[in-house]
Amino acid sequence: MSTRDARSARAPGPASGLAALAGLLADETRAGFLLALLDGRAWTAGELARYAGVAASTASEHLGRLVAGGLLTEERQGRHRYVRLADAGVAQLVEDLAAQVGPGAAQRPRTLRESGAGSAMARGRTCYDHLAGRLGIALTDALTGRGLLRQDMGFALTDAGLRWFATAGIDLDRAGRRPLTRACLDWTERRPHLAGTAGAALCRHALDARWCVRIGSERAVRVTPEGERAFNELLGIEPTALR
Repeated sequence: MSTRDARSARAPGPASGLAALAGLLADETRAGFLLALLDGRAWTAGELARYAGVAASTASEHLGRLVAGGLLTEERQGRHRYVRLADAGVAQLVEDLAAQVGPGAAQRPRTLRESGAGSAMARGRTCYDHLAGRLGIALTDALTGRGLLRQDMGFALTDAGLRWFATAGIDLDRAGRRPLTRACLDWTERRPHLAGTAGAALCRHALDARWCVRIGSERAVRVTPEGERAFNELLGIEPTALR
């Protein structure tokens, strides 16, 4: 058997799997879909096609590849096909890769609207199911400064931090395998913000309590006056730091 035949006879290994994953990500339209889905919501194929500026048939082909590759899951309701990121691990992969690219590599905004949308995303956004941007960093810094979160040996809530979440009425579901806390590198701030179960719970509570509201059709969020008061009372964050 030749060397080439021997290579082809071997079972697929980590290298081939990594190459296949890289191939899925090495397309601007598919990458754009994954970034859009970092908002944690389910999108229809038509919505993603309009978002990326491609034909519906093109979007469908790309989405099929992402679903087959395990990066997306899909469900159908009537004639609509909804897709979302497969899990938090995929979201972490996409966000970590985006952080490696960094904001400096982003295309210069062509219009005032694009510039405003970029500013809103940098100010505050969801990163799959937790808060990011300057808002996410402000919350992470406040938790750390008050001794509720430790960053010196990885991210970890202190006993005081666990009590703070309970006092604030933010339920921490610790039954699953997901880590309670995790550092997620923020691609606009270039610093880690809080992710994991605690980050997701804080984001969910902030949205449910309308401390934050979504703006536009992407991931940007805005802190409401109620949120400014709550974050100031609970964490001592000055309202001007959240605007």
